[in-house]
Amino acid sequence: MRVKGAIHVAMLGIAIILFGTLLRAQDVMIVVNRGSSVSEITEAQLRDIFTGARSRIDDGARAIPVLLKGGPTHEVFLHRHIRETPDEFRARWRKAVFTGQGSMPKEFASEAAVLDYVAVTPGAIGYVSRVKDPEAVKALSVYDRK
Repeated sequence: MRVKGAIHVAMLGIAIILFGTLLRAQDVMIVVNRGSSVSEITEAQLRDIFTGARSRIDDGARAIPVLLKGGPTHEVFLHRHIRETPDEFRARWRKAVFTGQGSMPKEFASEAAVLDYVAVTPGAIGYVSRVKDPEAVKALSVYDRK
């Protein structure tokens, strides 16, 4: 029985290491509608848009955040840019909705659906792992202003 328990612990350790490696390796691109005049955004601005604290992009245009429903790209985006887990993020939005301070951003099941929505919606901002058609959306540079 001890050997079986040790194997489970070892397998859990390997899974944790692999997930950490995935988080570091996964690229996340921030994309906006082609009509946006913005080409870069700060980490703080991005976090504020996706947490509902900010509703405009620097050019004054309305910011419409769009999310993936889940998956590695979603988890990496939340970890890297929002600094929350998926559960923490969802709880924050549920509280905002319940208290009347906001409405949950649109969620899409696939990156293709996010890209399609951003491409046709002025002010839309989302995230994907890669852009197949660079003419459809604009990728933003994200920087940390200190």
